[in-house]
Amino acid sequence: MKIGQIAGLTGTSPDALRFYEEKGLIGSTRSANGYRCYTPETVQLVGYIKMAQQLGFSLAEIGENLPMLWTATEEPVALLAEIFAQKLQILDQRIAQMQQLRSVLAERAKQVCPLALAKAAH
Repeated sequence: MKIGQIAGLTGTSPDALRFYEEKGLIGSTRSANGYRCYTPETVQLVGYIKMAQQLGFSLAEIGENLPMLWTATEEPVALLAEIFAQKLQILDQRIAQMQQLRSVLAERAKQVCPLALAKAAH
């Protein structure tokens, strides 16, 4: 399959596909005329990459975890569950931090001069 076909089937731009390839997330071969040729499995792989990005995983994290999905010696479902649990812990920590920040901002917004305490601290 050519890059345009993969792009159309996955809803991903050719530039994004080239970027994924540059990062080692997908691969292609070159035809005699220099066009990239992808296997049909690339459609599924790009779908996984896009879903993982929507779930908050960086491309680096996706790249680290891809080999685990294809190893025959380990159970991919259990590995993914563990990775997702770790990601949930990180998100919970970020949410707690953001809630604390929101509380501080809400208190400052109630003051006559919200920056008054910040000035006094300097």
